[in-house]
Amino acid sequence: MLVRHIPAGPFEPLSRAELPAQLCAFTNGVLRTEAFHEPGYYDLIHSHYWLSGQVGWLARDRWGVPLVHTAHTLAKVKNAALAEGDTPEPRTRVIGEQQVVDEADQLIVNTDVEAEQLVDLYDADRRAVRTVSPGVDLERFRPGARDAQATARRRLGLSGEAIVLAFAGRIQPLKAPDVLLRAAAELVRTRPELRRRLVVLVAGGPSGTGLEQPESLKALAASLGIADLTRFLPPQGGDGLVDVYRAADVVAVPSHNESFGLVALEAQACGTPVVAASVGGLPVAVAHGESGLLVGSHRARDWADALADAALARRDVLAEGAVRHARRFSWRSTTDVLLGSYADARGAFRRAALEVAV
Repeated sequence: MLVRHIPAGPFEPLSRAELPAQLCAFTNGVLRTEAFHEPGYYDLIHSHYWLSGQVGWLARDRWGVPLVHTAHTLAKVKNAALAEGDTPEPRTRVIGEQQVVDEADQLIVNTDVEAEQLVDLYDADRRAVRTVSPGVDLERFRPGARDAQATARRRLGLSGEAIVLAFAGRIQPLKAPDVLLRAAAELVRTRPELRRRLVVLVAGGPSGTGLEQPESLKALAASLGIADLTRFLPPQGGDGLVDVYRAADVVAVPSHNESFGLVALEAQACGTPVVAASVGGLPVAVAHGESGLLVGSHRARDWADALADAALARRDVLAEGAVRHARRFSWRSTTDVLLGSYADARGAFRRAALEVAV
């Protein structure tokens, strides 16, 4: 596989809101890279996120190849499920997404739920939508040896007797790590005997709207009286994430919206049950009652009950189910379906071009 890095825009950090202003620079970089090759060098464009979709839309017409697009998240869906105090996605993004949906030859989605959202909210052509579930690297994310949890805990400085509730992801309102903290506070309030063993492990850094209050989660832990139970880790690479997942008794994914929820799948592949919000693609990523539990609200009491059930009452059974469920989502199966979708897109594009020529 060949990866090309395309310089575009200034080298200093930019906020997400400043990225649309760099579309011209990015488009120029993409077209310059292609100009070094003979016409027809590229067979297909697959853009990810609406900003790249805007560039792909232009390149598609210039190169005469189909445009396949994956949105990953949708502004209209995010705005309909905003966390309290979060900032809605701007109208610029809504318009940009609509343009890409209208122009793309094929739209790749993670779940059938996301397919319906594209059709209902963006008037997408249902015939152009393909569902391709994300895959997980089952070689890296796996249960490990019998003492894998103990080894991971030693690396993270955690007690073997601890009850570890983990969160891994971006620290922003959309991902709702505050729900885990509030649930942990509810647990020690109703079951004070757990305080000496409970650890809340949060791995990740501020992102998106979370940058506006980078220390807000630590302040919340202090205000809830669980600062002494909470461990904050910086964003983790692949092997670091494996340790977080294996060390945990349960991984929480309390997001207000998720197109799929890859963290949930990675954690289950490591043999750790997941408690997740019943939103977006998470009911596909988590098999309720088999590999973890789904929660239909963001109330602290509901989450406290589900976390206690998964971590204490049914942990062993759910852990076995978690591994079985994750094995259904391998990289190989995802790649095979995606390549089939590419072939369909190219075939349809060629047929349409021949019809126009005739």
